[in-house]
Amino acid sequence: MIEEHVSGERADGAPVIRAALPDEVEVIADLHLRARSTYYPDGVPQGDVDWREAWRGSIERPQTQVLCAVEGDRIVGIASFRTPDGARADTVRLFQFHVDPGHWRAGIGTALHRACVQRWRAEGRRTAVLDVHADNARAQAFYARQGWFPDPENPPAEGDHHLDLRFTVTGERTGE
Repeated sequence: MIEEHVSGERADGAPVIRAALPDEVEVIADLHLRARSTYYPDGVPQGDVDWREAWRGSIERPQTQVLCAVEGDRIVGIASFRTPDGARADTVRLFQFHVDPGHWRAGIGTALHRACVQRWRAEGRRTAVLDVHADNARAQAFYARQGWFPDPENPPAEGDHHLDLRFTVTGERTGE
């Protein structure tokens, strides 16, 4: 279930999943940095990127959706997705997906992923794609458990540090 602009926890104990708000950019960027820092052994690349501005742009871009997983009044997970430039309208790219490292293995990622898939179905998406860092075995295992598989159209290139994954969005289109 995706809530709009609420915080807290649902009665079943699952985190509330809702759209990100522009004034949450700093919290989101900090969570993003903490999560990415765990799988880059030599330091986080793209150190010159202003991630606060990048997240602000994602939140404000009409074509991009940014969802937050919230427990109590704290954002503990984030996901952003949109149709990639030049792609078919039924394809969505999961650009960012992060759970606060202090909340790993607590069901946050699964709930957030489920909300993304729910949204993709409602939008009539058929395929989702993403790339994951080759050294991030934890994320690769998570995505595999969710049904992602290596993208046969984009095999890893020699020396590439990312793997392209694909997800088949199944189920009926639903209204929201």
